Amino acid sequence: MPKMHIDRSITIDAPVQKVFKILNDFHHWPIWSPWLVCEPDSTLSIREDGKYYEWDGKRVGAGNMSIISETPDRKVDLDLTFLKPWKSTAKVQFICKAEGQKTKVNWTMDSSMPFFMFFMKKMMEAFVAADYDRGLNMLKEYAETGSVSSKLDFRGETDFPGCEYIGIKTTTTIEQNGVQMESDYTKLWSYFTDHKIEPAGNALSIYHKFDFVKSIVQYTACIPVSRIPADLPSEFIIGEIPATKIYTLRHIGPYLHLGNAWTTMHMMLRNKEFKAKKGIHPFESYINMPGEVPDQDLITDIHFAIK
Repeated sequence: MPKMHIDRSITIDAPVQKVFKILNDFHHWPIWSPWLVCEPDSTLSIREDGKYYEWDGKRVGAGNMSIISETPDRKVDLDLTFLKPWKSTAKVQFICKAEGQKTKVNWTMDSSMPFFMFFMKKMMEAFVAADYDRGLNMLKEYAETGSVSSKLDFRGETDFPGCEYIGIKTTTTIEQNGVQMESDYTKLWSYFTDHKIEPAGNALSIYHKFDFVKSIVQYTACIPVSRIPADLPSEFIIGEIPATKIYTLRHIGPYLHLGNAWTTMHMMLRNKEFKAKKGIHPFESYINMPGEVPDQDLITDIHFAIK
């Protein structure tokens, strides 16, 4: 059986006692769980003492988790059982370390995969690690502020009219994606401003490739236009998203939590809640922009072209 080990960490600006009380009581988990956020309507049952819970959903599968031992303000050990989509078990652990008034949290998991999935080991480790990172970011915000600013609005199927765009195509690491994208859009907006070009719609990012194993992302940052300038500099490209039917999921909150929406869309795709149309890469559109509104009010629409 292929063994799988995950270990991710984060530093939280909150005392260790506060963080520990969140981790050792499952009543807190629906607020920051990286999986439950993807299926708000999943069935959830939490034991009164907060030491056991079970879930059942179409996207998140089914299973249960129980706290089997605790060292106050230091460690929580858990047993995890998956029942769907396949049966497996895992040992999960949270290790808390006080750093002054801050807390470093390590979240680990040791498990095994069905033998017939041995070829997916690296990919599954990368996917779960990404889930852990999403969860830790929400845990951090919850412990520091008392809430998580990540809301999903399932907008459903609509028709996208299509557009031409001016953009910058970039390949970078997932870790540097945000910094690089900010640089790309700064160049685009500067060009539009200097040449007095009026955008024909909201700014977009088209994702051509997202490789969690190699930590590589390839995207095009772009702005729709009604005309293409004749003297476009070589650092920019022109392209088109054709008219198509799309499924849209809206995310309300900072870009830090956008992975919640993208993960949900991929879960829905695997669950056959819609059928993706080949040849048109998924894209996101920015309904407002940083600086215009507080980060918790940022609105980003994720679009998948569908049949």
